[in-house]
Amino acid sequence: MGHAGGLLADLRAAQGRGWVNQFLQEYRLNSSEGVALLSLAEAFLRVPDPETADLLIADKLGDADWRAHAGRSNSRLVNSATWGLVVGRALVGEGDQGPLRRLISRAGEPFVRQAVGAAMKMMGEIFVMGRTIDEAMRRMKKPENKGFTASFDMLGEAARTFADADRYFQAYVGAIEAVGSDAAAGHSVSVKLSALHPRYEVARRHECVPALTEMLEALAVQAAAKGIALTVDAEESERLEMSLDIIGTVAALPGLKGWDGFGMAVQAYGKRARPVVAWANGLDRIMNVRLVKGAYWDSEIKRTQVEGLVDYPLFTRKAATDVSYLAVARDMLAAENIRPAFASHNALTVATILEWAGNSRDFEFQRLHGMGDGLYERLVREQGYHCRIYAPVGGHRDLLAYLVRRLLENGANSSFVHQLAGERLSEAEILADPVAKIAAVGGTRHASIPLPRDLFAPGHRNSEGLDLSDVPTLEATVRAVNAPLDAAPVVPADSGAVTAAVDRAAAAFPAWSATPVGERAAILERLADLLERHREELMAICVQEAFKTIGDSIGEVREAADFCRYYAGEGRARLMPQELPGPTGERNTLHLDGRGVWATIAPWNFPLAIFLGQTAAALVAGNTVVAKPAPQTPRIAARAVALAHEAGVPQDALILVPGGPEVGAALTADARIAGVAFTGSTATAKRIARALLEDDDRPIVPLIAETGGINAMIVDSTALPEQVVADVATSAFRSAGQRCSALRLLLVQADVADTVIEMLKGAMDTLRLGAPGDPATDVGPVIDRAAYDRLMTYRDGTRERWLKTVAAPGEGLFVPPTLIRLDRVEDLQQEWFGPILHVATWDAGTLSETIARVNAKGYGLTMGLHSRIARAAEVAEAEAAVGNLYINRSMIGAVVGSQPFGGEGLSGTGPKAGGPHYLYRFCTERAVSVDTTSAGGNATLLSLDEGGI
Repeated sequence: MGHAGGLLADLRAAQGRGWVNQFLQEYRLNSSEGVALLSLAEAFLRVPDPETADLLIADKLGDADWRAHAGRSNSRLVNSATWGLVVGRALVGEGDQGPLRRLISRAGEPFVRQAVGAAMKMMGEIFVMGRTIDEAMRRMKKPENKGFTASFDMLGEAARTFADADRYFQAYVGAIEAVGSDAAAGHSVSVKLSALHPRYEVARRHECVPALTEMLEALAVQAAAKGIALTVDAEESERLEMSLDIIGTVAALPGLKGWDGFGMAVQAYGKRARPVVAWANGLDRIMNVRLVKGAYWDSEIKRTQVEGLVDYPLFTRKAATDVSYLAVARDMLAAENIRPAFASHNALTVATILEWAGNSRDFEFQRLHGMGDGLYERLVREQGYHCRIYAPVGGHRDLLAYLVRRLLENGANSSFVHQLAGERLSEAEILADPVAKIAAVGGTRHASIPLPRDLFAPGHRNSEGLDLSDVPTLEATVRAVNAPLDAAPVVPADSGAVTAAVDRAAAAFPAWSATPVGERAAILERLADLLERHREELMAICVQEAFKTIGDSIGEVREAADFCRYYAGEGRARLMPQELPGPTGERNTLHLDGRGVWATIAPWNFPLAIFLGQTAAALVAGNTVVAKPAPQTPRIAARAVALAHEAGVPQDALILVPGGPEVGAALTADARIAGVAFTGSTATAKRIARALLEDDDRPIVPLIAETGGINAMIVDSTALPEQVVADVATSAFRSAGQRCSALRLLLVQADVADTVIEMLKGAMDTLRLGAPGDPATDVGPVIDRAAYDRLMTYRDGTRERWLKTVAAPGEGLFVPPTLIRLDRVEDLQQEWFGPILHVATWDAGTLSETIARVNAKGYGLTMGLHSRIARAAEVAEAEAAVGNLYINRSMIGAVVGSQPFGGEGLSGTGPKAGGPHYLYRFCTERAVSVDTTSAGGNATLLSLDEGGI
């Protein structure tokens, strides 16, 4: 504690020295002002047009209380900056009619814009060592860096295109050349494998691992020849085993045996950190190992939840990561073949390592450039310890994602840096033993981070996913989905079979409707369990019958299970009789009962999830169901119905009637059908609606229709292009574009259109078309010959407007993903249900008008917006006439219970599937009013005592 207290004092002294430290201390992430500055820094420098830049400034500065910070800091520079923010708020936050706003209307905005730009570049200089490697090396020679060495990292997130990857590779080559020109300085280079290949994914490991191994070998050979060190950075946990394969292969190269400069980073938040260090120690060579707390904690938590995995690959408590760090550090100090590097800004961690190491200096510390000033200066300059600065190199525009990541890590409430900046915590509290903290909670996970299965508790259990980043799991899944299916055909029904099915369902209705809703719900929950128990079989049918990729097939089974469990929970919560208020002597009750026989008509693009979703909702509401699957996908529907019967649904309460349009027409024409749930085309939905009204003697029955859309994504110049391109590729081309929610029309602000489109074209080059049962496949075949011919005819007719297309296999129904340029929003008149994306531009300052032009098409299913301006999101939320609006994310993959799905206008009737209002549509409401005084007086009223006086 004594050594740690001394380091803490050094750190706190440093906090008071530099204006940068004081600025970051004043504007922490637990304040709206800190968040505003972070958001502004993340986006401002990439905005090319002044109009959007002004909107961004107004958005981020306009609402925060900068005046509350005025004069509080000990730094004149911080106080001056704060007064600049106060003035900036005045310029942008008074509304159009404010007197100061009018005064500076012509000169003020450029002034503020230039001032903010200068401030953002200054923030960039804080965290980036240099814009070029030469500049960074010169900066390392400044007095403040005396005694320190650097590990230079070329800024940039993961490559999105092969051109990105080549550019990053050349940047690494240049960095090694430059650092090697002064090898005696002791600097090194860090490499991100994800920057060297745009598809660094387990599913593409047979492609990316050899390519990355070759590139890393070339860099390692170059570094060895120059006499400098090279470290491979750590990345997300799903890439860990691939990275070890690559690193292990390069480490074993005979030509590198005498070189002791090769190294890797290990993240202590990962539960596999200790085994990884043991693996590195067993490589029969010296390995430099950089131990870090970890950089992807929040995204790892979300990925695990989204994929429904069994448990997290990392620790959910900060203190547990600290304990892991110390345990791994002890292993590293004891390892024979590891040269340790301990990256930390935590005084207690550093003090502990110093105590364990004793008099040894055969290790180094590391810190981030711009962070942890004061912690290591005395150790390096007076006590002979070695500390390396992790030093990002790149343009200020490249800083964005890096800056946000570093500030989020170090600004989190639980981080040491954040605690250090606070004035409320004592030295003892800041330096509390993390082992004691974890022991105090019994080693349990964080209470606010439930296991993925409990994500939606207490409503329903989350469906189970598969960890396809685990190679054995992936290989077993590939074998299962490609195994031959039972060849038994599903015989289409005829009109007589349809009539007989309705006869049986009508006869079964009274008993099923009288079954308590709790029992009906329990049956659906058993069905969900059966779906997961037969997951591989169901996935195999999806792959081979519906041509779904492996990832989409997992999603299909999970969504079907989610529907069953969600509607079971909703049934219990919402369908019980409800007592209503009324005058004394009267009992009023509202009952929700089944309507009768429902027809559910499902599409081929979600042949299990939507088929069962519609059916499960009708069943739990007390209806019997005659279910018609799409003619292309009867086998998966038949298996689903068989499992429903096994779960306890009576044979006559759910009857399958496979077949084509004639079967659907016969079903909807039967006057005994009490409601129709349909998912498919708008034209078919209209035909069904007309059929339900043709017979004047027929009751008026509900139609729930979810149809298609001309779904647009709007992108402004504040959006991060890399994120936009990833979300566009997912939204437009996943599932071969055969989702109702798929992106059809990309609208990019004209000022950044060329950049975004060029990157998107590069990302399209990384797409793999192939068999759906191949895990490397991104885009499989379309559903049938009719769909193929329709799409290819349209595509071929637009050839002169193609911006990009990709090669497709010579055999099979593969429609090449194609990007088509439009002059105007209005040029796209209808939905094209395949991997065809249209792109047009819009002008800055016309967001409302652009949304209105999309609304004017009459469809209203999904819309996307990519913008860092919060007011832009508010405009879209207020004005977009769509059922599902997605902001700064992809537009597909609605989750049951989280994103209820369904459109309006030409895109459907509502209510939304997977939402809290869906079951009501399947019910009839019956109110019962009873006069309880009819037996001779109001006994309740007459028996009241005098307590109310």
